[in-house]
Amino acid sequence: MSTLRVRFAAMLATAAVVPLLTYGAVSVYSLREGTRRTVTDGNLNVARQVGEQVRRYISTNLQILHALAADLDNAGLSAEQQDRIFKNYVLRFPEFRELTAFDPAGRPTATSRIGAPSVALPDGDASELYGVRMSPVYVDNDLLPTALVAAPIGRGGRQAGWLVGEFSIEELWRLTGRIRIGASGYAMVVSPRGELLAHGNPEERSKVARGESLASDPVVVALRSATPGTPEVRERPGANGEPMLVVGVLVPDLGWMVLVEQPTREAFATARRHERDLIAAISLALLLMLLTGLVWGRSLILPIRDLIRATEAIADGRLDERVRITSKSEIGRLGDAFNRMAGRLGELQDDVRKQERHAMFGRVAAGLVHDLSHPFKNIQNNCRLVLKMHDDPEYLDLFRRTTDREFAHIKRVFEDLRNIARPMPMERFPLDLNRLAADVAEAMRANASAAGLTVDVDLEPGPLYVEGDVFALSRVCRNLVMNAIEATTPGGRITVSTAAADGHARLSVTDTGCGIPAERIETMFEDFHTTKRQGLGLGLAIAKKIVDQSGGTIAATSRVGAGTTFVVSLARVPAPADGLRGEAGR
Repeated sequence: MSTLRVRFAAMLATAAVVPLLTYGAVSVYSLREGTRRTVTDGNLNVARQVGEQVRRYISTNLQILHALAADLDNAGLSAEQQDRIFKNYVLRFPEFRELTAFDPAGRPTATSRIGAPSVALPDGDASELYGVRMSPVYVDNDLLPTALVAAPIGRGGRQAGWLVGEFSIEELWRLTGRIRIGASGYAMVVSPRGELLAHGNPEERSKVARGESLASDPVVVALRSATPGTPEVRERPGANGEPMLVVGVLVPDLGWMVLVEQPTREAFATARRHERDLIAAISLALLLMLLTGLVWGRSLILPIRDLIRATEAIADGRLDERVRITSKSEIGRLGDAFNRMAGRLGELQDDVRKQERHAMFGRVAAGLVHDLSHPFKNIQNNCRLVLKMHDDPEYLDLFRRTTDREFAHIKRVFEDLRNIARPMPMERFPLDLNRLAADVAEAMRANASAAGLTVDVDLEPGPLYVEGDVFALSRVCRNLVMNAIEATTPGGRITVSTAAADGHARLSVTDTGCGIPAERIETMFEDFHTTKRQGLGLGLAIAKKIVDQSGGTIAATSRVGAGTTFVVSLARVPAPADGLRGEAGR
């Protein structure tokens, strides 16, 4: 039954559970990857938009400076007029905190400051952008990110000087501060050398003032070595150790980098919630499926278990066992067929028992008639003669001996019937098996001679002691010899022999008679079984009971037409003490 349950569970798992789990795993994976791709793409779009705004902001202001430089070359204004124009520009465009014009020799000619100018031409680290030279971003005295920008004055290759401006990129703070990704996500702007230029998180802006570098950030490192236009997506620990989803893009033309970071718990919160809901739904479906399968499987397995139990009961002989299956399916039909079969087997068993009783009674009656008819016939004939010869002493003596012999025979028949029904009381003492065999052979010689047979004796040298009842074992030996006499045709030979082997003593009776078929040897020791045409068939059954009670075994080997050998094997015992020799030799 356990094997059936295991197979049913395997079938259920193969047919339903495995596909459901596979579907669930694929769905969870698809949901996770799809959400990750969606969140990543969304953050990348934000980063690109921020980068484009930064690019426009820088390019617009640099183009303004470039246009002003071009106007100075064409207008031919005096230094005072230039000063006034510079002051107006600084007031109009707060990104430029100072504007100063320099001649080709590097001397200041006009400035928006009151007093000496504080700016100078950008050094060799400056980069060329929109026709304007721009120095690396640095932190000024007000702890704000600042850069020096210089636009050439003059056209057509004519160098009339430089217009240098102090360009404050504080507006980047406000630009990045307006960017929010979820509740905890921010944008950052990083220079090509890795300096932090702006941070959308107000709590992190102090890093800009401190000039903190992100050159070792894995996203920054990857972007600096990546092909322009290729975004970078990474997961890395944040400042507080919390896992962060970081996407980065390069700002076109500037070479600056925009990073957008967001805690992964927040970025994938919706996906994880949907994932939990999906897992819960799949688990619930799986549980319902298993419960349904168990209920359905129980309704299938229980009738099978009842059928197995009832079949085992029938095999044990309890033919009144029945199954109660109320199902109308094939299992129910099988249960009905089983009940009909069991009922029919009971009827057949009753018929067989009746036939066996009739056959046994017939055999017993026939055996009794056969075994008792001769003694009663002899007694009847002698009783008739005694009426005529009642005064003849010799005949009276013959009549007495005849009746004693025939009544003794009748008594043996009755004793056989009684002994086959209950164990025979026996007294076990050490006895010499050689002496017992010799005595029986000598007593049976007259019967053998009357049948035209010869009785030989072949005994083991020396005494051969076993433990048993001398009268019971003598009866076994006499029955075996008598059977051999009845089964052997005149001129045959009967041999009574003993032997010792492996701690056992063996008594053998061999004849040269007709033999016993192999199919009858297995049943010849059963009650009322005989190979002869007449008789009760109790001799060998009683012999086996006696040998079993003596702790030994009896067996037969035979070949049809060649003869039969019966072997009685008993445990050999040491020679008895002197006080027991009389008992052993009885």
